[in-house]
Amino acid sequence: SSGINAEYGGTLGVKDLMKMAWRSHGKNHKDLIDQLKGHNIIKSNDVYNAMIAVDRKDFCPTSDPYKDSPQPIGSNVTISAPHMHACALETLRSHLKPGNRVLDVGSGSGYLTACMAVMVGESGRVVGIDHIKSLIDMSVTNTNKSHAHLLSSSRLSYVVGDGRLGHAESAPYDCIHVGAAADTLPQPLIDQLAEGGRLVCPVGPRGGTQDFIQLDKHVDGKISKKRLMGVIYVPLTDKKKQVPF
Repeated sequence: SSGINAEYGGTLGVKDLMKMAWRSHGKNHKDLIDQLKGHNIIKSNDVYNAMIAVDRKDFCPTSDPYKDSPQPIGSNVTISAPHMHACALETLRSHLKPGNRVLDVGSGSGYLTACMAVMVGESGRVVGIDHIKSLIDMSVTNTNKSHAHLLSSSRLSYVVGDGRLGHAESAPYDCIHVGAAADTLPQPLIDQLAEGGRLVCPVGPRGGTQDFIQLDKHVDGKISKKRLMGVIYVPLTDKKKQVPF
């Protein structure tokens, strides 16, 4: 779970982003989502409806859940800024159709995972994976507040594990979202991506230049990559480095 983008679509610098984030601050959940739509960060009805359906307050333990900025959730990680959740969902929208299978690596408090579960419908399947058990427990608790049916129906599940290795048990996936920055794209995730699937992942060193990368695996098995924007994310790391005690 993650950080903020340093440039949106390659056109906005940090100062512009901070202005945009301030403008997208919501008085309540609907106001936040309407602000994101008004600033053309949410571009589609599918993403708007999913984000409206899942109240950020259920997944953000801070006193200001509707601020468009990352918020701490414990274990040295954050819940992403709402505009980054919107960016991820828009980028993956064509692969978040009813019946699709999805993996969310570094699922954190579970917000984006739940939004994706709404988008894939009753016949879809979404797996959120995190290596910190307390975060998995939190995500289950958060989801049960208003969306217990997603868990009871097995449309959505959360598992403890090293997300860098993916979750082969439920593969292949039509889309994979990675919510922390990897030094390089993890090969197991590419392997577990279905033909025709899409993966998005921040790539780059901690505290350095990171790029939000879109990887597509075409039906002929060929791979293509595209840089979407500059980002600032917490690192995709192992449990000992993230919580060293």
